Amino acid sequence: MMKKKSVSARKASLVLFLCQMISALDVPLDSKLLEELSQPPTITQQSPKDYIVDPRENIVIQCEAKGKPPPSFSWTRNGTHFDIDKDAQVTMKPNSGTLVINIMNGGKAEAYEGVYQCTARNERGAAVSNNIVIRPSRSPLWTKEKLEPNHVREGDSLVLHCRPPVGLPPPIIFWMDNAFQRLPQSERVSQGLNGDLYFSNVQPEDTREDYICYARFNHTQTIQQKQPISVKVFSTKPVTERQPVLLTPTGSTSTKVELRGNVLLLECIAAGLPTPVIRWIKEGGELPANRTFFENFKKTLKIIDVSEADSGNYKCIARNRLGSAHHVISVTVKAAPYWITAPRNLVLSPGEDGTLICRANGNPKPDISWLANGVPIAIAPEDPSRKVDGDTIIFSHVQERSSAVYQCNASNEYGYLLANAFVNVLAEPPRILTPANKLYQVIADSPALLDCAYFGSPKPEIEWFKGVKGSILRGNEYVFHDNGTLEIPVAQKDSTGTYTCVARNELGKIQNEVHLEVKDPTMIIKQPEYKVIQRYGQASFECVIKHDSTLLPTIIWLKDNAELPDDERFLVGKDNLTIMNVTDKDDGTYTCIVNTTLDSVSASAVLTVVAAPPTPAIIYARPNPPFDLELTGQLERSVELSWIPGDENNSPITNFVIEYEDGLHEPGVWHYQTEVPGTQTTVQLKLSPYVNYSFRVIAVNEIGRSQPSEPSEQYLTKSANPDENPSNVQGIGSEPDNLVITWESLKGFQSNGPGLQYKVSWRQKDVDDEWTSVIVANVSKYIVSGTPTFVPYEIKVQALNDLGYAPEPSEVIGHSGEDLPMVAPGNVQVHVINSTLAKVHWDTVPLKTVRGHLQGYKVYYWKVQSLSRRSRRHVEKKILTFRGNKTFGMLPGLEPYSSYKLNVRVVNGKGEGPASPDKLFKTPEGVPSSPSFLRITNPTLDSLTLEWGSPTHPNGVLTSYILKFQPINNTHELGPLVEIRIPANESSLILKNLNYSTRYKFYFNAQTSVGSGSQITEEAITIMDEAGILRPAVGAGKVQPLYPRIRNVTTAAAETYANISWEYEGPDHANFYVEYGVAGSKEDWKKEIVNGSRSFFVLKGLTPGTAYKVRVGAEGLSGFRSSEDVFETGPAMASRQVDIATQGWFIGLMCAVALLILILLIVCFIRRNKGGKYPVKEKEDAHADPEIQPMKEDDGTFGEYSDAEDHKPLKKGSRTPSDRTVKKEDSDDSLVDYGEGVNGQFNEDGSFIGQYSGKKEKEPAEGNESSEAPSPVNAMNSFV
Repeated sequence: MMKKKSVSARKASLVLFLCQMISALDVPLDSKLLEELSQPPTITQQSPKDYIVDPRENIVIQCEAKGKPPPSFSWTRNGTHFDIDKDAQVTMKPNSGTLVINIMNGGKAEAYEGVYQCTARNERGAAVSNNIVIRPSRSPLWTKEKLEPNHVREGDSLVLHCRPPVGLPPPIIFWMDNAFQRLPQSERVSQGLNGDLYFSNVQPEDTREDYICYARFNHTQTIQQKQPISVKVFSTKPVTERQPVLLTPTGSTSTKVELRGNVLLLECIAAGLPTPVIRWIKEGGELPANRTFFENFKKTLKIIDVSEADSGNYKCIARNRLGSAHHVISVTVKAAPYWITAPRNLVLSPGEDGTLICRANGNPKPDISWLANGVPIAIAPEDPSRKVDGDTIIFSHVQERSSAVYQCNASNEYGYLLANAFVNVLAEPPRILTPANKLYQVIADSPALLDCAYFGSPKPEIEWFKGVKGSILRGNEYVFHDNGTLEIPVAQKDSTGTYTCVARNELGKIQNEVHLEVKDPTMIIKQPEYKVIQRYGQASFECVIKHDSTLLPTIIWLKDNAELPDDERFLVGKDNLTIMNVTDKDDGTYTCIVNTTLDSVSASAVLTVVAAPPTPAIIYARPNPPFDLELTGQLERSVELSWIPGDENNSPITNFVIEYEDGLHEPGVWHYQTEVPGTQTTVQLKLSPYVNYSFRVIAVNEIGRSQPSEPSEQYLTKSANPDENPSNVQGIGSEPDNLVITWESLKGFQSNGPGLQYKVSWRQKDVDDEWTSVIVANVSKYIVSGTPTFVPYEIKVQALNDLGYAPEPSEVIGHSGEDLPMVAPGNVQVHVINSTLAKVHWDTVPLKTVRGHLQGYKVYYWKVQSLSRRSRRHVEKKILTFRGNKTFGMLPGLEPYSSYKLNVRVVNGKGEGPASPDKLFKTPEGVPSSPSFLRITNPTLDSLTLEWGSPTHPNGVLTSYILKFQPINNTHELGPLVEIRIPANESSLILKNLNYSTRYKFYFNAQTSVGSGSQITEEAITIMDEAGILRPAVGAGKVQPLYPRIRNVTTAAAETYANISWEYEGPDHANFYVEYGVAGSKEDWKKEIVNGSRSFFVLKGLTPGTAYKVRVGAEGLSGFRSSEDVFETGPAMASRQVDIATQGWFIGLMCAVALLILILLIVCFIRRNKGGKYPVKEKEDAHADPEIQPMKEDDGTFGEYSDAEDHKPLKKGSRTPSDRTVKKEDSDDSLVDYGEGVNGQFNEDGSFIGQYSGKKEKEPAEGNESSEAPSPVNAMNSFV
C-alpha cells in the first residue's frame, strides 16, 4: 500500500514539474543565422528499412544528414563496424554518407546482404539511421514438372494450380494462352489470391491445350512461364446441377491476422452448378463504409487502412438455387508501433530545463528504449542534468556539454520505430534579424506593425523606445508580440517617428532603429450620384478626391466591374466621367476607384437610361437603401441580421443582397454573403472564425439596385483551427536533384486564426520510408534538395495556425526533377516502302533510363547524296517527332534513288537523350521529273529540230526519252498521235517528212526503269513556200512520214460486237492487230490478229452496255500503235424490246420485215434451184456501182466484190458455181449480214444495198472473226 502511494506521488510531482518548465527556444528560419549556429547532426534522408535491390545494378544505400559543423559518417554491417576502405567495390559519396556498392564491375549483390546502419557525428552529438536490411531481388525459374492432361466432366469444378517459384519480392501472377492473350475471367472462372485458376463448373468451351501461368518479377523486370496445362471437358447428358461447395478456404472456419494500416484481403471461391453468387457479412456489425471494396466478382473482400476496430468474424456465403455454403474467417488486427508523440529537437540555454517525450502505441504495446549518440543510455556517459523516466527524459539546469542526439526506439514483434531528437544547448548573445533603418508607411487610423525579429540564448528581453532619447513604450495603446513586433493598433499622424528596438540577455545587448511614417487617408469628397437619363441625352459622374500630398493617386473608371467600353462617347476627365448620346446599353453601375501605394477607395453610382415620356408619368426608380441594421443572437459560427426596408419608389423590392466586410484581413472590401426575397427582413448568417464582420444590405427592384445601407456594428468571431488545407498542391522538380512543392495559399479569413503556417510533408513513393515534414511560414512554395533524379514522391500540405492543425490533407503524387535520358534507342531498322517513303523501327529504351516523363522519340534524318549524280550537297537535317512510347514511324517526302542517314533519340521533359548510331539506307529509283527544257529550232518545209535538257531530278538511271507529236489544223483539232522512243544519251533530234505550213504539238518526257515521268509540251510550225517555188500538186504535198502512222480509228458498235476501221500510212503489206479492253480497267489488253492487210475488223463477243477502249497496231514495228478510242456497246436486247414492244409502229414494222424476209427467202430458194444469182448480185454485176464495189489495194479503183465464204471448201454434193453463186448455207451475204451497218437501207425494188466503202477487201473466213450475223430482229433494232 505504501509503495503504491509513493509511485502516485512521484507521478504527481513529475506532472507539476513539466507544467512549470520553461519552454524551449524557437530558432528563426533565417538562413544566415542557421549557418552560424552550432547544431547536432540530423538525418535528412535514408534508404528504406527493407531495401530490396536489383542484383544487376549498383547498390546505393542512402544516408544524408545536416549539422554544424558538417557531420562525418560511419557504417555498421550486421552490428559490427564496416570498413569501406578495405573493400574496393564500396565507395562513399563526397560530403555525404551514401554508400555506392559497385556491382556492375564484378561485384555480387549476394555478398553484400545484411543489416546496415549509418551514423552521422559531429562535436555536438551523433544521429543514427534505421537498420537498413539489404536483400537482392530474386526471380528463380519454375521447377520442371510433368503435367498430365486434366479430363473433367462437364459441370464439375476444377482447380489449375500455379505454384510459382518463391521470389523476392513475391511475383505477380496472371494466366494467358499461347497467343499471349489474357484468359477471360468471370463469376464462373477466376484467379485466386494464391495464383491458382478456379472453375466453379467447367463448360465444353473450356477445352484447350494452353492454360499457362505466368509469374512477373517486377524488380528484375522478368517473366517466368509455367508449362502449358491441358484441359479436356467431356460431356454427359443430362448435366447434373450441384449445390455450392467452397473450394477455398476449406473447412467451416479459419483465422487471419493483419496489421493496422494495411489492406485486408479475404477470399471465398465456391464450386457449384449453376455458378454460385458470393455475399459477405460481418457478424455482429457492419462492413466499414468508404473503406470496403469487392473484387474478383465479389469473391474477394477488400478493406483498406484497417484498424483494431475491424477485428471480428467475417462470413462469406455462396448460394445458388440448390442451396448455400458458408465460411467464417476470424480476423485479428495487430499493430506495429506507431507514434503518438515523437520526440522533437530541443534548443535550450545554459541553465534551462526541458523534456524529450517519446510515446508510441501498438498491439502488443511496444517497448520504449533510449539511446544517447547511438549508445544505449544505460551505458552512455553520465550527464547529471539528464533523468530518464520511461518514455520521457527530463533535463534540468543544462550546460553546453549537455548537447547530444537522443534516439527513441519503440518496438514490438511486428516492427520498430526509431526517431532522432537532439538537445542543443546554446549560449548566444542577442541578435536582431530585422534590417536596420527599415521604413514603414501606413495610413492614419490603421494598424502599424514594426518588426524586431531576434534571437539569443538565453532568450533576450525586448524593449521599444520612441525617439533618440525617448522613454520605454508601455500602455494599452501598444501591443507587444512575443516575436518582438510592436503593434500600434490605431496609428495617428503623431505616431510618425523613429522607433528603437533593444534586445538584451545576460551575454549582451543590441539595438536597431526603424522609421514610421503615417499618411493621410485617401478620400472621395464628391462621389458619383445615381442618374436617370433619357435616351440620347448626356450623363456625367463626378469623382473629386483628397489625398496625402506625398502619395500619387491614380483614378480608374469601371462599368459593371469591367473596363469602360472602347467608345469615343465615353470621355474621362481629371475628376469626372461624361457619356455622350447615351443608349440603352449604357445602363449599369459606374465605379470610380482611387489607388495609392498604401490604400484604395471607391464609389459607385447607377445609370438608368429611359425613353423620353410623351406625357408626365409615374417615375420609377431604384429603391432607397435599407436602414437600422441590427445584429442579434451572436454565436461562434452564426448571427441574425435584421433591417428596415427603404422606399420602393413605385417598383416593388424583389430581393435583398447582404454583403460583408472583414475589417481584420481586408478592410474596405465588401464581399457577397447571400440574398433573400424582398418580403424578408431578417436572415440567419453563417460565419467563419477569426473574422471581424460588418454587414450591409442592398435592395433590388426591376429598375436596379439601391445604394448600400450603412454598415452594421462589427462582430469579431473567435479563432479556430483551419477548416481546410491549401489547394492545387503539386510537386515538380526544377533541377535533377530537387523537388519543388507548391500550393495555393489560404485566402484571408480561411486561416480561421492568427499565425497561419503550413506543414509540408513528403516521402518517396513505393519506398517504406517515413514522412519528412517541415513547418513553413505563410508562403506557397518549398524546395526539397538532394533528391534522386525523377522519382515519385507522396506529398501533402497541411494548414495550421496558433490554435492547431487543419484536417489531415489528402496526398498527391509529384516527381523530383528530370534529367536528360541516359541511353539511345537500340536496334534501329529501316524498311524502305517506296522511292519516297520509308518506315523506321527501334526498340524502346528502359523507362528507368529515361529519367523523366517520356514524351516520345525524335528521328533525325538527312540526305547524304544522290545515287544518280554522285554529288554531295549541304546536309540539311530534318526532324520528325513521334509522341508517346512508339517503336516505329514513317519518313515521308524522301527523294528517290538517294542515300540517307538517320538516328533516333528519346525525349523527356528535360530534353533529348543521346543519338543512336547513324543508320544508312537507300531509296529505290522513281519516275524522273520533266526534262529541264524543250526547244524547237530550224523549221523548214518538212522538218523541225528538237533539242532538250536532261531532267533536273532524274530519280534514277534514265533508260530513254518518249516523244509524241500530232498536227493541229486551223480549227485547233488534233490529228493522229505519233510516238517515238529516243535513247537516253541523245539530246537532240531532227524530225523529217513533216507537212509544210503545219502546226505540230509535241509531248516530251523521260523514262527510268520504274516508268515515265511528267511531260513537257511545246508547239511549232513548219514553214510555207514563200520563195516563189510552185506548190506541189494535190497529193504530192505530203511527204511520206519518217515513221508509219495509223490514224482516224473509228468504231460502229452494236450490242455484242463492234466494227473497227482505221487509216494507215507507211510501208506496204503491214500485218495489223487490234487490242481492246474494258475502259477504266487495269486488266491486260486483249489482242486480235487481223488477217491480211485490211483496214477494218469486227470485234465479237462483247458485253452489252459496256464501255471499251481500243487501239490498232502493226506487227513488226515495236511499240508502234495508234491512239486509243473509246466506244460503248448497245444495251441488252431484253431491255430494248421491253421499252418498245407495246408500240403500234413497232408491231407494224416487224410485220413488214417478216413479210419481206419471207419473200426474199422464197426468191432465194427459187434462184438456188435454178442455179441463178441473187437479185442483189445481179444488180451489182449490172450496174457496177462504185459505191458497192470493193476497192483494190494497189490502184485505188473498184474491183469485184466477193463473199467472205469464197475461200471455204464446198460441202459434199455441192457443185462449184461458175457464176459466183453459192448455196445459202455457205453464204453470209444475206440481209442480216448488212443489217447491223448504220448505212444499210432498202431500194425500191426490194433488194438490199449495203455500203462497203469502209472495206478494202473481203472478210477473212478464219480466225476469231465470225461472218455469222445476228437475227433479223437485231437488224431491225439497228435501223430504229
